Amino acid sequence: MVATELRVIYGDTDKMGIVYYANYLRFFEAGRNEFIRAKGLRYRDFEELHRLALPVVDAQVSYRSPARYDDLLRVEVRLTEVRRASARFGYRVLRGEELLATGHTVHACVDLDGRVQRMPRALLDRLLPGEDVAT
Repeated sequence: MVATELRVIYGDTDKMGIVYYANYLRFFEAGRNEFIRAKGLRYRDFEELHRLALPVVDAQVSYRSPARYDDLLRVEVRLTEVRRASARFGYRVLRGEELLATGHTVHACVDLDGRVQRMPRALLDRLLPGEDVAT
């Protein structure tokens, strides 16, 4: 698991001062990027080195309590499942110890023309250590 902190900016909120629901997917993305970075990779390097991309093909968010402007959030990210040509990440968004949202994203592994490809072993070797992952 990798945790990332971020502060809610005014532009993340709606007229009521509550984080707009779709912005949780942006929080997930920020956490996922830091997860990949913590494993010694940069997403850009993955695209350039392997000529592959990991587009989101499924996303789900469950909201429990609202985040508000200037809240300091912690986004926890886990790699929860790896298949031949996809990976699933799980997320928890917290304010202190209060759980605000949970969710997941599933990413297909595709070449730059959008054709499904097997996950490269070199990528898996970097992402899997320390993770409790279903395969």
